[in-house]
Amino acid sequence: MSSDVVLTSALRSNLQSLQNTQRLIDDTQLKLATGLKVNSALDNPQSFFAAQSLNNRASDLTRLLDGISQSIRTIEEADNGITALTDLVEQAESVAIEAQSEARASEGFARIRGDVDLSGTENLVTYLGGATTASFGFSVQFTPADADAATDVITTNITIANGETVDNIVADINSDTAINDYVKASVSSNGQLVLQSLDEGGILRIEDTSGATSLGAAGFEALGLSGVVNSEEIGSTGSAGLTQRAGSIIAGREISSVASTAATVNNRYEASALLTDAGFISNVTGTEAISLNIEVDGSAASAITLNATATIQDVVDGINNDAVLSEAGVTASFDTTTGELDITVADSVSSLDIGFSVDTGGTHTGDIGFGFGSFQTDVSLDSTGGNTNISESFTFTGSSVDLDQYEEDFNNIRSQIDDLVGDASYRGVNLLNGDDLTTDFNEDRTSSLTTEGVDFTSLGLGVDEASFTNSATIQESIDEIRAALGEVRNFGQTIANDLAVIQTRRDFTESTIGTLESGADDLTVADQNEEGANLLALQTRQTLGVTSLSLASQSQQAVLRLF
Repeated sequence: MSSDVVLTSALRSNLQSLQNTQRLIDDTQLKLATGLKVNSALDNPQSFFAAQSLNNRASDLTRLLDGISQSIRTIEEADNGITALTDLVEQAESVAIEAQSEARASEGFARIRGDVDLSGTENLVTYLGGATTASFGFSVQFTPADADAATDVITTNITIANGETVDNIVADINSDTAINDYVKASVSSNGQLVLQSLDEGGILRIEDTSGATSLGAAGFEALGLSGVVNSEEIGSTGSAGLTQRAGSIIAGREISSVASTAATVNNRYEASALLTDAGFISNVTGTEAISLNIEVDGSAASAITLNATATIQDVVDGINNDAVLSEAGVTASFDTTTGELDITVADSVSSLDIGFSVDTGGTHTGDIGFGFGSFQTDVSLDSTGGNTNISESFTFTGSSVDLDQYEEDFNNIRSQIDDLVGDASYRGVNLLNGDDLTTDFNEDRTSSLTTEGVDFTSLGLGVDEASFTNSATIQESIDEIRAALGEVRNFGQTIANDLAVIQTRRDFTESTIGTLESGADDLTVADQNEEGANLLALQTRQTLGVTSLSLASQSQQAVLRLF
C-alpha cells in the first residue's frame, strides 16, 4: 500500500523558495534574451500598451517618411526638367534673336534723309540766307507706336545758330534726352542729314517751330529735304513739315500696308472694296484725280491714277500693269486674309518712294498705310492750299533673307520642349505636365503640402509655332519665348521652396520617429547590466536554496537512522 510523500515544513519551504527563484531566473533570462523588460501585457499592462501606441505611431510615420522621400525625388526630377527646359527655351530665344537680326539686316526703315551735301558748309545760318544775328529753327516730333493720345508726342526744338554746321544739328538731337531714345541723327558718308527712327511703328515728323526764323519750304530745300518735305499754308503763317512713320513692316523685299477697315465677307477681306471704305483715302472732294506715285531707285515716278470710286483691286492692277514698274520688278498683291496691300520689289531694287498727290481742284486725306500719315490726323492734301503731295522713302539695305532655316530650327526646339516635358516624370507624377504632388506629413493626413504642377508644353507656355516672315512676326515669337522663360524660372523658384519645406518636414519626421521609439524603449527595454546582476543574484540564491534544502533533507535522514 502506497501513500503520498509527506514533506516536512522545512523541505516544503526550501522547495517553494527554489521554485520562486527559478521563476525569477527564467524571467530574467527572458529579459536578457529579448532585451525587453516588458514582453507582454502580463508583465506591465500600462507600459506595454503605452509603448505599443508609441511604436505604432512611429511605424506610421516611418511609412510616411518613405512617401516624403519619394516626393523629394519627384521634385528633384522636376528640377532636372526645369534645368533642361531653361536651356531649350534660351536656345529658342537665341535662334529667334538671330533670325530677327538677319531679318532686320535686310529690312529698310522709313527715314528722313536729305539729298544735299552739307559737310562743307561751315555756317548754316548764312547758307540759309540769314543774317549773322539770325537763327533758324525746326522741331523734331516722335510719336511712339504704343501712344494713345496726341499728348504722347515727344517734341524737341532744334535751333540753328550762327556759325553752326550740320554736325551741331546732329549733336543737338542726339544729346536731347527727351527724344534720343527714339530718334538718331547722323550725317551720311555723302554729307546728307539723316534722321532715323529707333522705334518700330512710331511716327517721325519735322516741321517749323516758333521762336526762330522759319525755315519754310526754301529752308528745307536748302537742307536737302525738298523731295520729301511738303509746304502748306495754315492761315497766314507759312509752315513746312514732313511726317513719316518709322519702321514700316518690310519682310525681306516686301512692304505691307495697314489692314483694310472695310467689312469682311465670310471672314475674308475683298479686293473690290473702295479705297475710302478700306480707310486708305478719305475726305475726298472735287473731281480731280488722286495719284499714287511710285519711284524706283530715284527714277521718274510712275503715277497710278485713282478717284473717289477706286477700289483696292484698282491699285493692284495699276501697279502690276505699269510697264516701268514691271520692268523694275515691282509687283502688288492684296492679302484677303490680313487685309493688307503688299508691294514686292526685286533684289535689284535698293530704294522705293511711295507718295500721294492731288491735282488742282481736289482734296483728300491719304494714309494708305505704308508709312506716311501722322498720329494726330491723317495728312490732308489740298491743291488750293499748296499741299499737293506727300511721299515716303524706303531703303532696302540688303538682299532678301531666307528665314526658313531659322523658323525650322525654332520649331524643332519647340517640339523638343514638348518631348522633354513628357519625359520629366517620376513614378507617374509629372509636375511639368499638369500633375499635382501631395506630400503628407502626419499619420492621419491632416498635415500636408500640395505642389501644384504646371503645363510647360509649348502650348502651355504660350509659345506658338513660329512663322518667321519679318522682324515683327519674329518679335512676337521672342516675346512669347521670353514670357515662357520667366514662367519656367518662377516655377523653379516655387518648387525649390516646396523642396526646402519637404526636406525640413522629413528631418522633423525622422526626429519625431526617434523620439517615439526612444519613449517606447524607456517603457519596455531592459537594462542589460541590471538584469545581468539580477540573474547572478538569483543564481546565488538558487545555490543557497539548494544547500538549505540539502541540509533539511539530511536532518530528516538523521532521524530515520535512529530506527
